[in-house]
Amino acid sequence: MALTKNDLQTALKKYFGFSQFKGLQEGVIEHVLEGENTFVIMPTGGGKSLCYQLPALLKDGTAIVVSPLIALMKNQVDAIRGVSADHGVAHVLNSSLTKSEVKQVMSDISNGITKLLYVAPESLTKAEYVDFLQSVQLSFVAVDEAHCISEWGHDFRPEYRNLRSIIDRLGNDIPIVALTATATPKVQEDILKNLGMSDAKVFKASFNRPNLYYEVRPKTKNVDADIIRFVKKNAGKSGIIYCLSRKRVEELAQVLQVNGISAVPYHAGFDAKTRSKYQDMFLMEEVDVVVATIAFGMGIDKPDVRFVIHHDIPKSIESYYQETGRAGRDGGEGHCLAFYSYKDVEKLEKFMSGKPVAEQEIGHALLQEIVAYAETSISRRKFILHYFGEEFDEVNGEGADMDDNARNPKEKQEAKDDVVKLLKIVQGTNEKFKTKEIVKTLVGKVNALISSHKTDEKDFFGSGSDKDENYWKALIRQVLVAGLLRKEIEQYGILHVTEAGKKFLEKPVSFMMTKDHVYDESTDDGIITASKSVGAVADEKLLALMKDLRKREAKKLGVPPFVVFQDPSLDDMALKYPISIEELQNIHGVGEGKAKKYGRPFVELIAKYVEENDITRPDDLVVKSTGANSALKLYIIQNVDRKLPLDDIAAAKGLEIPDLIKEMEQIVYSGTKLNLDYWLDEILDEDQQEEIHDYFLEAETDSIEDAMEEFDGDYEDEELRLYRLKFISEVAN
Repeated sequence: MALTKNDLQTALKKYFGFSQFKGLQEGVIEHVLEGENTFVIMPTGGGKSLCYQLPALLKDGTAIVVSPLIALMKNQVDAIRGVSADHGVAHVLNSSLTKSEVKQVMSDISNGITKLLYVAPESLTKAEYVDFLQSVQLSFVAVDEAHCISEWGHDFRPEYRNLRSIIDRLGNDIPIVALTATATPKVQEDILKNLGMSDAKVFKASFNRPNLYYEVRPKTKNVDADIIRFVKKNAGKSGIIYCLSRKRVEELAQVLQVNGISAVPYHAGFDAKTRSKYQDMFLMEEVDVVVATIAFGMGIDKPDVRFVIHHDIPKSIESYYQETGRAGRDGGEGHCLAFYSYKDVEKLEKFMSGKPVAEQEIGHALLQEIVAYAETSISRRKFILHYFGEEFDEVNGEGADMDDNARNPKEKQEAKDDVVKLLKIVQGTNEKFKTKEIVKTLVGKVNALISSHKTDEKDFFGSGSDKDENYWKALIRQVLVAGLLRKEIEQYGILHVTEAGKKFLEKPVSFMMTKDHVYDESTDDGIITASKSVGAVADEKLLALMKDLRKREAKKLGVPPFVVFQDPSLDDMALKYPISIEELQNIHGVGEGKAKKYGRPFVELIAKYVEENDITRPDDLVVKSTGANSALKLYIIQNVDRKLPLDDIAAAKGLEIPDLIKEMEQIVYSGTKLNLDYWLDEILDEDQQEEIHDYFLEAETDSIEDAMEEFDGDYEDEELRLYRLKFISEVAN
């Protein structure tokens, strides 16, 4: 189909109102109009959709667009209907349609009205649809988000894998246009091979988005406060905050709302109506911020998103690039801020451990890349572009100063001797240990595994005790990224020295270790976080007095101090100065039962302190916390009383077990008893329960991390948390 440049410009103006094409669009469109196979790799915001929309409007017949998400289809259909006088010009064909709607779609296609038909891959396997599509004229098939085909892609969908055979059923020689916004060379190869289009012409745009500023900050306990401060500095601007879990999405959205930020949550657990309501509120600028899982934003065409925050580090560089790419599509500023903690990476590794080995290996390799990105000291832009097979000049390239490493280079220190020390210890312990044991061996701390291997008797034990554990952990991560060590996938996390590591030992060379950026962790007054009712600094002097009192009270009662009140509760008291039992009930983690049982000496101490030190107390003790979900709590209490299995209680409320345990902790720590014997007797025998009970009775703190370390892997995190609930219920409440 030969159209002159002039014809194309006219069509572009007529349908889309643009006077000129962007980047590679014109070349792609000409190629598609000639009926050739085409592969388009263009970053988010580069104008990919136009590459198939315009040819579809100009060619005879209907173009089929395969797309992974219903929200994305709806968005695009609305957009196309907006540029045409005919409502039937674009349709969606999926499971959400009624019989009469399907009939209407088929009639519009038969009458040549429909130019674009958006379908999910599943719809193309339905016999009635296939039979119908075989009987009409099709112009081409566009596969959007084509990286979903590749298991090396960040968003692999098995149903995408058999697209080729499905397309073959629709008719011979239908041209294919595959489009993606992210694809490493490996993924590109996979897409072309899988779609059987090795003859396709590849159009690849630069992945550089010079208007985006990339920044990674360490994730602290005050991450909510950090996010609130950032959003408040950018008040009135549109932003997206990504979290990995649905529960975290809802919590963070609530915390933002409580702090006066207009925000809505978004995840796949909401029904379609709620999802589209929240999406529209964001698009229509009724709210500034959407807190979401990655289910949000595929194809969200909001050009003026000014910041994208990652509360949790994503699973791969592709996902990260795709998600940050939703900022600054109009060419204006876009700030991409990710919070990074190695604990999150370990969590992601844990999720993977149940998957097939091949999948684990891929997932692990992708994760190592994102760790390297977070910890790198080179230009982040250079790192990302290198990952996508593109070179970048970090001195003169466009956007060269647009990242935290370029603006505030991290300090480095020579660590050659320490790397040698580290590699020798990995070898000296016969490559049997994970990071944790290697670090303990370096600093000279014993645990059960170390003593069972008699490692503490070796001469290298404690040879790195001049540095702390965090230093060694950071060095191990940087040595892994440099390829001198590798982690064994099969035996989760065991460290091995690589060939490159052995060469390093033979002939050590300089190893410049990056020191981490240290961000100011002081919190602004007035920020209300989920974990503490208020993020302000407590009265240290009063706090010390209350800790002494807690110790004395605990001794009298023969229980550990944390049973009386937990630390966050004391912090909150030292901030709000409650002087009556009623006021004490407004303190974080203190319910009516607990206030009455233990509160009297504490409120008396505070009242005396307030008077002696002439302290002005907060006017009211209304705490701006996210508010307890009392209906859920009541549901949990009633069903534990009925001795319902915990997994059933969790499933009924759409929770994972760890989330249910968190809810139960709030109940128990506020002073309500929960009798979990029926469940604990299933998972722990008598001796085990006794061992854990004795531990908590003697322990200084109720920290699960400390307990895990003490038992060194004998018990799961979940088992210890559940037993701690029984312990607090019996001993404290």
